Amino acid sequence: CSGTWSSEWWLSNVGKLSFDLFEQKGKMIRCISRVSRASAGIYALKPRWSNAVGRSRSRSMSMSARPAATEWSDDEVMLRDMVKRFAAKEVAPLVSKMDREGKMDGGMLKQLFEAGFMGIEVEDKYGGGEMSFTQTCIVVEELAKVDASVSLVVDIHNTLNNRVVERWGTDSQKSKWLSQMATTSLSSFCLSEASSGSDAFALKTTAKQKGDHYILNGSKMWISNAAEADVFILFATVDQSLRHKGITAFILDARQPGVHIGKKEDKLGIRASSTCEVRFDDVKVAKDAVLGSPGEGYRIAIEALNEGRIGIGAQMIGLAQGALDVALPFLKERKQFGRPISEFQGLQFQVAEACAELEAAKVLVYNAARLKDSGAPFVKEAAVAKLISSKTSEKVASK
Repeated sequence: CSGTWSSEWWLSNVGKLSFDLFEQKGKMIRCISRVSRASAGIYALKPRWSNAVGRSRSRSMSMSARPAATEWSDDEVMLRDMVKRFAAKEVAPLVSKMDREGKMDGGMLKQLFEAGFMGIEVEDKYGGGEMSFTQTCIVVEELAKVDASVSLVVDIHNTLNNRVVERWGTDSQKSKWLSQMATTSLSSFCLSEASSGSDAFALKTTAKQKGDHYILNGSKMWISNAAEADVFILFATVDQSLRHKGITAFILDARQPGVHIGKKEDKLGIRASSTCEVRFDDVKVAKDAVLGSPGEGYRIAIEALNEGRIGIGAQMIGLAQGALDVALPFLKERKQFGRPISEFQGLQFQVAEACAELEAAKVLVYNAARLKDSGAPFVKEAAVAKLISSKTSEKVASK
């Protein structure tokens, strides 16, 4: 690739693609992904960051300068716009109904899979989009602006479960499970228990080996997506005396004999995303259901949760931005004392503070995401991003 080519040239002359989401559905993310991968070298040789975000870049910018965490490449801008259209057309009309009923719409999950949102980083050979973690966060954020429940379903499935199978699964496990998870089958991350919340690794669910299989017994609490899930990533101990060193990860069919889904929690928020107890009574799984090796479950869970914190951060900034998007027009419409309340300085102070804190949270979230994508350490940055974005989201939404 010549260093004189710009990403704009590449997209307009080589990647002549139709980005009409509602005509191509599941092809969308893969189309953008192919442009992204093919043009990655061009971006590295000559960084041209899109003016679509409202900022022009100086042509005299040093070639060694690094873009800011919240500067978007052309393919990231296109992805964001595509998800925004999907959320407005397919999700927004159902939000009130789903929240009121406390249930995900029957066709929503199918649409999420068809749009390619459930296998964003998964390799193309397994039916995924083969994109970046940052792009996963973009999808999660944009969906959260419209509905936090739909965003959470996409977040957990991508940042926790898909990543666990990609990172720790054997080739045969990936062929069997990951191809389903990227295209048709929702998953749940079964870790927490009644007596092991903050101390999640004091779990009591057991896995007893008997010949060429394991017998699983125990119960899990507060499991997101459990009512709709087809696949469970389960953490159980093969030897409680070993504490965290006995914890082992399993992948299994959520509908197999001995698996019982309990009553859904009646939550105050994020109601359309199911949260349930799951009980395992003498559930038989083959030895090849183990992800990684026996005793590696602690490490698997920790790595997944570290990445998952960034995903939650993306959901939180999306939720906060969505609240602002609803509130700001109202401030201009409502009048008191003969003028819009947006003209009162007291309210202007509150809006300015909310916008400033949200901008800071965005930088934290996407800085952590970029670090993760680059292979640099990101654990501290992920924790900070989740903490600050969560506090910011609550504050913005409450005010």
